[in-house]
Amino acid sequence: MENKDAPSLASEEQGRIHGLISAWLIPPVPPPAPLCALAALIGVAMAILIRVTLLGLNGGVGATQPFFPAVMMVTLYAGWRWGLVPTLAGGVFGWWLWGGREGTPLSDDELATMVIYLLCAAMVVAVAEGLRDAMRGLAKIKRDLNDAEERLRVTQTAAGVGPWEFNIETGELYFSPAARRNLGAPVEGPLSLAEMAQYVHPNDRPLAQARVQAALAGAEEYEVEYRLADTSQGERWVHGRGEVIRDETGKPKRMIGLNFDVTNRRRAEEQVRESEARFRSLADSAPALMWTTRPGGVREFVNQAYVQFAGLSYDEALNLDWRTRLHPDDLPDLLKAQIEGETSRKPFSLEGRYLRGDGEWRWLKSFSQPRFDPTGAFSGFVGIAFDITDAKRAEENLTNINELLSERAASAVAERDAAQAALLQAQKLEAIGQLTGGVAHDFNNLLTVVIGALDVVSRHPDDVQRRERMLGAALAAAKRGEKLTQHLLAFARRQPLKPEVRRVDGLIAESEELLKRALGDAYGFKLRLGAGVRAARIDAGQFEAALLNLVVNARDATSPGGSVTIKSGAVTIAERSGELEPGAYLKVSVRDTGSGMDAATIARAVEPFFTTKPPGEGTGLGLSQVYGFARQSGGSVEIESVVGEGSTVSLLLPVVEAATAGDPAQKVDHIRAQTPSRVLLVEDDPQVAELVEAMLSDLGHAVVRAGGVDEALARLEQDGGIQLVLSDVIMPGGKSGVDLAEQLAASRPGLPVVLCSGYVGGDQSRARAGDWPFISKPFSLETLAQALARALPR
Repeated sequence: MENKDAPSLASEEQGRIHGLISAWLIPPVPPPAPLCALAALIGVAMAILIRVTLLGLNGGVGATQPFFPAVMMVTLYAGWRWGLVPTLAGGVFGWWLWGGREGTPLSDDELATMVIYLLCAAMVVAVAEGLRDAMRGLAKIKRDLNDAEERLRVTQTAAGVGPWEFNIETGELYFSPAARRNLGAPVEGPLSLAEMAQYVHPNDRPLAQARVQAALAGAEEYEVEYRLADTSQGERWVHGRGEVIRDETGKPKRMIGLNFDVTNRRRAEEQVRESEARFRSLADSAPALMWTTRPGGVREFVNQAYVQFAGLSYDEALNLDWRTRLHPDDLPDLLKAQIEGETSRKPFSLEGRYLRGDGEWRWLKSFSQPRFDPTGAFSGFVGIAFDITDAKRAEENLTNINELLSERAASAVAERDAAQAALLQAQKLEAIGQLTGGVAHDFNNLLTVVIGALDVVSRHPDDVQRRERMLGAALAAAKRGEKLTQHLLAFARRQPLKPEVRRVDGLIAESEELLKRALGDAYGFKLRLGAGVRAARIDAGQFEAALLNLVVNARDATSPGGSVTIKSGAVTIAERSGELEPGAYLKVSVRDTGSGMDAATIARAVEPFFTTKPPGEGTGLGLSQVYGFARQSGGSVEIESVVGEGSTVSLLLPVVEAATAGDPAQKVDHIRAQTPSRVLLVEDDPQVAELVEAMLSDLGHAVVRAGGVDEALARLEQDGGIQLVLSDVIMPGGKSGVDLAEQLAASRPGLPVVLCSGYVGGDQSRARAGDWPFISKPFSLETLAQALARALPR
């Protein structure tokens, strides 16, 4: 059989020569005018040369005939306009031969011959021009066809598609280079139908031959996939597709088609099958229910756990309507949540009771995750559900156990809170322990003044000058004792916290004696106050406690004979530094001459419970409390230290404009401004009650006394004329003054109440949270008058 894919060399050579002649004779692009003129000149010269060579210049025979080839060639090359040049030249040459050179007029025959020549030459020009256009059109079509064939070849090569054709009548077989490459056959050389089988895998040859025979018989179209026999590059697959062309009688004449390599697709499909098999194996081995759905919610896969839970066959489980298995109490909420979750196309979870195939209700918790294809389009959900029935039962049991142990747990929490509170208090108590000796000394001095003054007054009651001097000394000593007590309560966190605008230098100066007592006589103490009138919004007690903590820490880090310096001043931070925003700050520094700290110790210094002291000598809460106070006040703590030279710990507090402290209120004499009222005094200590009654009487009030809350309520019930209640907070009988105030606020909302106490303890927050005026013991007549003035309606 001949192979149409291998034309003869002679045919190829002929085609090449014809192509060259055509391209030269009829150029695809019109030549420029000089070349056209040259072609016309050459054509005319050749015609004249032929006439002169063959017949000379004598006689009129053959005068115009040599010009017809010139007319044809010039017209084909340059177009009909230039074809007129040899036409006219032939006419002129014929006239010249027939007599024009001798001036003899043309005879009738010569004129007729000239007309015939010109008409024939014009026809040749017209025919040549038409032939020229046709040839150029064919050349363009051929170029377009070649271009299309080249593009098709490139496309087929890039896509791996190889066309083929089999002439059933002649047995000729054509396979394109791409088709040959797909089969692994030589790209060139003859290829017969019988040789085709050797390129097909032996196991697939019967299938391929059967499909060809079926297509020829008209049973089906030709389409088959088979493996190649050459496995040197691994298993390769080819997809063949074709169509049988038949004549009008139905007899097959030709078979045309194409083939392409589908190895990558086959490998991808195999990988998908393997992946699906692994997924199915993994899913079937999982103890949880698993499934996948298509858009619209139709399930396309469920695992064995799913099938077993449903108690159905695989196909029945795949199409199971779970609404028939949901507990009636869970159905509405679960359906709503499922619709919302699937509509959102985002991950969602459900939890409810489902009827298992054996009739038992089981708790299932499911998680659904959206799936997207490689293009990003939504392709459904993949879900997994866990049986949490045992966990639910355990949770229920645990709830019951928790209820049974709630009292013990509450007790344990209370013990833990107490332990934490004790731990936090331990650091303060450690510092207070250092103060005990000094404070006892101070109180003994104060009591000496008070007792001595009262003794002198009692011995000389008539000596007015001495009595006033002694009473003044006793009162001053008592006020010093009151202030010392406030300092101790503030440090122990027993005074109510009250941030206010205070001048820092004033607070430091007021605390000087307390700080000296904490430091002891073995250490030097210096104050360098430079903050002036600048103020900060702080709680005075917290500030003094923080300062005392820093002094105690400095003392512990310093050997006897060393010194501690407290320095204050103003600093300005231009840009954000750590936790501090730009602005003006007060800097209070405590510097010691102790052993100093290394970088690792500085880094952890403010951590709670971190201490470098030996066990039992420190809680590690001192600097932590100082740092907490600074941060709550809007500032921070800085630590500078050099090992062997000492440390400086600084409090940085935001400066508050002095104007925000407010102008001093206009001085009012509350003692003289009192309006006489009927006051119920509730006080369990008889001596204190007698003193306060006397103070109230001095203010012009009538006093009714009660020793406890119940007695006070009875007095109020009996005496409707009581206009104000003054009550101590700490009372016997399990009820406090705060309880009395709250009860009166509910039963007699218009009755004013004033609370007082030297130590509010657990009722501190309740006493401060109410709207009742509160005064701390001990208090002066002026302080009492101010509180009553605030409470009584004007």
